[in-house]
Amino acid sequence: MTNPENVYSLGPNAYGKPATALNILRETIMGKELFDHAFKTYSKRWMFKHPTPEDFFRTMEDASAVDLDWFWRGWFYTTDYVDIGIKEVKQYYVSPGPGKEMRKIMEERGIPMNRLRPMIYFEDFENDTENLKDGNPLENSKLLNNYLNENYSEEEISNLKVPKYFYEVIFDKPGGLVMPIIVEYEYEDGTKEKIKYPVQVWRKNDNEVSKLIKSNKKIINITLDPDLETADIDTSNNSWPKKQEDSDFDKFKKRIKG
Repeated sequence: MTNPENVYSLGPNAYGKPATALNILRETIMGKELFDHAFKTYSKRWMFKHPTPEDFFRTMEDASAVDLDWFWRGWFYTTDYVDIGIKEVKQYYVSPGPGKEMRKIMEERGIPMNRLRPMIYFEDFENDTENLKDGNPLENSKLLNNYLNENYSEEEISNLKVPKYFYEVIFDKPGGLVMPIIVEYEYEDGTKEKIKYPVQVWRKNDNEVSKLIKSNKKIINITLDPDLETADIDTSNNSWPKKQEDSDFDKFKKRIKG
């Protein structure tokens, strides 16, 4: 929200950005049905009057019962932009005991192994015992196995769906605007799963968010905002493994060659 006398290019400020914001609000944030209901309420409530932008903001929230303060603040009161990326992906497996790194720390601090409380250990896929990586978590963890045997029948245990793969996906936010995180996971068998994490995941940490993914199938590809719904300005950090893209100079050379 800026005085027009202080804006160099009025067109994008008055038309392009608000249109993009409202389209994202309808298609991605609120949903078509709820947005249309709230917008209809706004039209009826303020017809033949002179509403301000704040009146529009208040009516949309009042009619939809959705807290959109974060959206109005980011899109209309700042010049921040949307850029959410995949910072890091780690794969873990269930280990029967602490890994090399933890054992090293305990040794440095003089902590004996028998002081550790019973717990389930996750180890980075890059480290430690190779033969545990393809094993069943119930077989790798004696504690977990004993707990199930004491509390469940053999039939119940046999019907349990035990995930084989564990991933930690860390999302970061180089841009200033918070938005829902829309992710598509592609598995080894060719199937895909699309998950939408609400914008509230950024409340505790405005810089990065981590999610633990458990699956019976190996993840081979992760794509952030696959349908380009959030106006992300930089899609080079939206995939894992990172896709190799031509530089602007390479694209220019291809155009010259025809």
